[in-house]
Amino acid sequence: MKVSIKTIASQPSWIIRSRSVELAVTQLGGHMAPVMFRRDSARPVQPYYVSPWQDEGRKIDDPVLVPLRGDFFCAPFGANAQPYRGEKHVCHGEPATAKWTFVSADRAGPATSLTLAMKTTIRPGTVTKRLTLVDGHDVVYCRHMLAGCAGPMPLGHHATLALPDEKGSVLVSTSPVRFGMTNPTLCGDPRNRQYQSFALGERFARLQRVPLLWKRPAFADASRFPAREGFTDILAVFNRPAKAPAWTAAVFSREGFLWFSLKDPAVLPTTVFWIANHGRHNAPWDGRNRCLGLEDVCGYFAEGIADSARPNALTRG
Repeated sequence: MKVSIKTIASQPSWIIRSRSVELAVTQLGGHMAPVMFRRDSARPVQPYYVSPWQDEGRKIDDPVLVPLRGDFFCAPFGANAQPYRGEKHVCHGEPATAKWTFVSADRAGPATSLTLAMKTTIRPGTVTKRLTLVDGHDVVYCRHMLAGCAGPMPLGHHATLALPDEKGSVLVSTSPVRFGMTNPTLCGDPRNRQYQSFALGERFARLQRVPLLWKRPAFADASRFPAREGFTDILAVFNRPAKAPAWTAAVFSREGFLWFSLKDPAVLPTTVFWIANHGRHNAPWDGRNRCLGLEDVCGYFAEGIADSARPNALTRG
């Protein structure tokens, strides 16, 4: 099967289609967006975020920000500011920042699949990405397989949704969780023209009552977005063990659609929320970023490999 290649928002991308879904994935970093669901209807849906600097031709130092869009696989997931056993990984790792190689595109009955691969160098191994669309399903079936490498590795999927302007119009819910916690470190440093509103390393029982940095108000509702304009925040919720898939759902009430993800909580026990609402004013953000990351991961927030591998607030209970 022949797959088409098109430059979309500055990035050469492979494109596959089913009857109802069209999917683009960048050659650089394997970022999946735009994805058009219900493309055969009068009201198609494109839920994923594409960063606003894509056609500006500016120099960007952080590799993951170069193609930044949609959903992408991270290994190791997180900032990776500190080396680990001699390995120094970039933010979100090679799978999110390096070039992928086309392996195959095939159609079997109602299913259309694209397979890509990458040989990693910092921790030598192979990552295989397989994306599948099925006629009649407004769903992307996503699989990543790692081979030939060993050792601790936080990993996950960095799904990022574009948010509308209307305050509180996107409602987020999850399957049952053990608890939630705000990010343990500062994710918005005013010295770098970045601002956050959530308290540091505070546990909470439900998304509707998340601790803030200040006393009045002392809590915020983190189940409705957009909210708290001028801030960028990170929190995480930790799924209860279950035999059934865990899930996260985002209802776009004004637009009339629901986005959801399903995962095995034994493999990806955490969902990290990256809540961006014009809270970063350094380049290339420039105060214009409004999106919501709902990121299914196994790791210590977005701190990276060193913090995830050593004892931390989660492993110590």
